[in-house]
Amino acid sequence: MPYPEQHPGPPVVHYPVPLHTAPGAPLATVAPTGLSAVQSVQLPDGRIVTGYTLTPAPPTPARTVGSVPAWAKTTALLAPTVGGGTAAAGIGLSYAAPGLIAMSHALWSAAALVVAAVIAVPVLLRTARRATSGGSDGPGTTTHITQNITATGLFGRANGTINHH
Repeated sequence: MPYPEQHPGPPVVHYPVPLHTAPGAPLATVAPTGLSAVQSVQLPDGRIVTGYTLTPAPPTPARTVGSVPAWAKTTALLAPTVGGGTAAAGIGLSYAAPGLIAMSHALWSAAALVVAAVIAVPVLLRTARRATSGGSDGPGTTTHITQNITATGLFGRANGTINHH
């Protein structure tokens, strides 16, 4: 037994023993089984190995060094357009700013006029009615109209009188 200060010897590792076959000996294929992805192969030493067969994936087309992806081309073409549109919008807003300010002032004035009209018109009508309804025989007298209408039967002719007082 080694001392604790000493390093133990190399660990013993058991690897599977490789099977040496004759070079150039082709692998023999045995008749396929019922499954399409399973195939039995006879090795040169006589053993039969059964396993899943892998269908080779189609090779991906290699991109040449100088080619540019389509998304990069699209982005490169759209970038100046978006930037130019943003710049044009900023310039347009800077030219339109005085007009927009004047328009907002005009809208506030119109809103104030509407509010004033809603409040002032009923007040003016009320004061005008009080001024016209004075005493009897004065300028504030009102006219009363009465109607008396009579008709006989469903389709009878109507007769009526209108009285002004």
